[in-house]
Amino acid sequence: MGQNTKTVAELVVACLEAEGVTCIFGIPGEENIRLVDATSGSKVRFILVRHEQAGAFMADIYGRLTGKAGVCTATLGPGAINLLLGVADANTDSTPLVAISAQVGLNRIYKESHQIVDLESMFKPVTKWAATMLTPAAAPEMMRKAFDTAQAERPGAVYIAIPQDVEGAEAPADAAPLTSRPKHAAGPDPDQIAAAVKLLRGARKPVILVGHGAARAGVSAKLVELVDLLGIPAATTFMGKGAISDRNPNALGVVGFMRHDYENFAFDSADLILSIGYELQEFAPVRINPHKDKKIIHIHRFAEDTDACYPISVSVEADIGLSIEALIAEFRRTPLKASHTDAPIRKLRDAELSSHETDASFPLKPQRLVCDIRKALGDEDIVLVDTGAIKMWMARLYPTYAPLSCLISNGLSTMAFSLPGAIGAKLAKPGRKVLAAMGDSSFMMNSQEIETAVRENIPLKVLIWQDNALGLIKWKMDLELGHHSQVDFGNPDFVKYAESFGARGYRIRAADELLPTLQKALAEAGVSVICCPVDYSENIKLTDKLGELTDPL
Repeated sequence: MGQNTKTVAELVVACLEAEGVTCIFGIPGEENIRLVDATSGSKVRFILVRHEQAGAFMADIYGRLTGKAGVCTATLGPGAINLLLGVADANTDSTPLVAISAQVGLNRIYKESHQIVDLESMFKPVTKWAATMLTPAAAPEMMRKAFDTAQAERPGAVYIAIPQDVEGAEAPADAAPLTSRPKHAAGPDPDQIAAAVKLLRGARKPVILVGHGAARAGVSAKLVELVDLLGIPAATTFMGKGAISDRNPNALGVVGFMRHDYENFAFDSADLILSIGYELQEFAPVRINPHKDKKIIHIHRFAEDTDACYPISVSVEADIGLSIEALIAEFRRTPLKASHTDAPIRKLRDAELSSHETDASFPLKPQRLVCDIRKALGDEDIVLVDTGAIKMWMARLYPTYAPLSCLISNGLSTMAFSLPGAIGAKLAKPGRKVLAAMGDSSFMMNSQEIETAVRENIPLKVLIWQDNALGLIKWKMDLELGHHSQVDFGNPDFVKYAESFGARGYRIRAADELLPTLQKALAEAGVSVICCPVDYSENIKLTDKLGELTDPL
């Protein structure tokens, strides 16, 4: 190979630089060592992780917060398979991600051989596009297509396999990164806007549903203007939290809990749902339209999948911000006459949050934990909430004031994303405080990434809600079976465990210790892990109470 020639590995890294990629998360293996080595001296920082799944979660959250595809990489076979969960999580949460792995060489890809797995077929069901790079000349086009596809109107995950002999091959002399295509924000169809306005004017009791699409579109200011102008209540999905601030008098809270929650009563009495940025995988529409009797205005960049409980009367498929602007213009000219609020619902939610705000009992009530986390973080700071009972409490009650500041996995509802995800979040938003809030079971699934954060000098902060059990499954079993089994386990000493990595460890021994410990951990340099026992006897009390709520709300 000549002095001025590039390998395909070097060309791929040049393509990543051209896409503005600043970091890539992964683990080198024998078959991708050239790609990993090519990042040395480039503008791309290689973050060596301790498990490929964690690397994919880091890329997942990096992509969610920046809107630019996060990138992860692994070797072939088992390394690539380990990427799969984080890639699927990104795709189901409509997050841009590009995964690159090695593959066996073309000289043996067609036959049974060591570590051969049909990776392209494996990734296809959980990505928008999966392909194998079969020739060096294809590298620039495939990399450009990967980012275009991942960052399209509906973002998602993309996978590229690079055979070992292609990775090390000489790139064509004229091969160079391709420039990105200009993006065009399509405005809404005036006829569909007119139809939406007509339905809103004729509605007796409309309600707004705000989904993840609105949060990631960066339209919060316009959305708040529309909500204030219409004067009707607005609820969000778990992943849409913060798209409308919980301080807004029209903000109801979230829908998506496993039982009929306070906010559901607003939908029970509604005759029209104005749905903005909602996607079906966030939660099943049967939760808000079980009788299939409500009219729905769907506003999003793309058409939604078919669901009998989501019968769309008007579909405005266009740039969300431009669609909101068109509605604002119409209702500025002629305001909506029949506005209403659902103040009793807000009062019930606020009362539940404050019910244990100063509760001194130990272990801590979930409500106390939520309150103290809120007090410790600023409006723009980020908390990643893992899957489990903790998600139900934080999603329902954590007051959120900015979009993408309370991150939840709800497309796939994946456990253990939040600890590695917090590393990705801190790299994406270095100026904000970032906290991973998770159960003890989730923590142990990816806790090895504490070492990554310590080594890379990334200020990872983790709060463990410890109950020595699979809390959500225990809750579900008690609700549906009347008892629970196979959900309890033991734990290491989390303080010593954190310290063994070179991190700081804290154990909460009284309720009044949590807030100052959180504040200290968030302010200090380095990696900090806080273990706080939680009293999940509140779980059944909550579902019992919600079961007693009636329509007079």
